[in-house]
Amino acid sequence: MRAFNPKRGWAKYLFLFFLSLGVLSPCYAEDPRFSADAEIIVFVTNSGKKYHRDGCSSLSRSKIALSLGDAARAYGPCSICRPPSPEKAALTPPLSSALYRVSVAEPPGFSAVDISRLLRAEVVDHVDGDTVRVRIANPPPELGPVETIRLIGVDTPETVHPRKEVEPLGREASDFTKTRLLGKTVYLAFDWDLRDRYNRLLAYIYTEEGLCHNAEIIRAGFGHAYTRFSFRFMEEFRVLERGARENRRGLWE
Repeated sequence: MRAFNPKRGWAKYLFLFFLSLGVLSPCYAEDPRFSADAEIIVFVTNSGKKYHRDGCSSLSRSKIALSLGDAARAYGPCSICRPPSPEKAALTPPLSSALYRVSVAEPPGFSAVDISRLLRAEVVDHVDGDTVRVRIANPPPELGPVETIRLIGVDTPETVHPRKEVEPLGREASDFTKTRLLGKTVYLAFDWDLRDRYNRLLAYIYTEEGLCHNAEIIRAGFGHAYTRFSFRFMEEFRVLERGARENRRGLWE
């Protein structure tokens, strides 16, 4: 832990001290903004000014767990991992138990996910290397019967972008996903956010053999770890990309 820096002020350190003792101001306890999010846990560092989701790269030096309401009173949200605000959390209905979220279940790694607990679907179309469409029988309330899925944590070369030409190895990456997934039964796991700004479903896709297709794309060198936004398995995906680079697979050949 870093030494105390007086330039950062006493307020934050006093807040953390009293928080560790379980002492909270009554005015906070009565504030309805912070009453609905007690179960949502976020993280701060011992010297930062932002609060983060678990797995954010900013937590590499230190990591202190706080409830969302407590964190929001003393810190601002991280612009990289984009944690929820108390207001947004209060307006967002809880996801159904049919949606397995790795951010909640906290498996030790992507290969440790039990596919028997995941939502089953069939891949009915493929868009490119990192995007497919699936059909879900009896979908939970949050999902439709047919969904477009953007794979979490991986980015493949473009093949269908309206303003870009087909990028090198784009066809190969697209064929890799098409061959492995199209027409197959797959299993879906989710992370912090259910959808992206284009309303695509964000998911990890697991095959019937228990392989995480997101990770297999990176391992084979057909895509790189997409780390612009933090996700649960980010460090593992970075290791896979480094291995593909060192072994000159796919993009790194």
